Amino acid sequence: MRVDRWLWAARFFKTRGLATDAVNAGHVRLNGARVKPAKDVRPGDELEIRIGTTVWTVGVVGLSEQRGPAKQARELYAETEASQAAREQQALQRKLAPPPLGADLGARPTKQDRRRLDALRKRNRA
Repeated sequence: MRVDRWLWAARFFKTRGLATDAVNAGHVRLNGARVKPAKDVRPGDELEIRIGTTVWTVGVVGLSEQRGPAKQARELYAETEASQAAREQQALQRKLAPPPLGADLGARPTKQDRRRLDALRKRNRA
């Protein structure tokens, strides 16, 4: 089964096109090597998938030609313990990180808010 189809069926990507783009961009490695979207995946292979800043390291357990429910998709792979711990640690760091500059302004900033934000950014650069 093609790696892009497997990624789509395992619900790592919403569409097969997004999965193909990720493989072409080098965000997916099969057994440590960069691959093309048409590369075959077999049970026992190890995939490293980078989605944004999150890295998943999973072992292929099963194959599915169709995209099914999330519970069924979860049975297609087994995530390594190291990968799961790293993802949880990264999520905790994001949760504890201070909010980005200007996140507390609410919806659309007023002219006065924008000027305050610009002044704050200018002070931080200096």
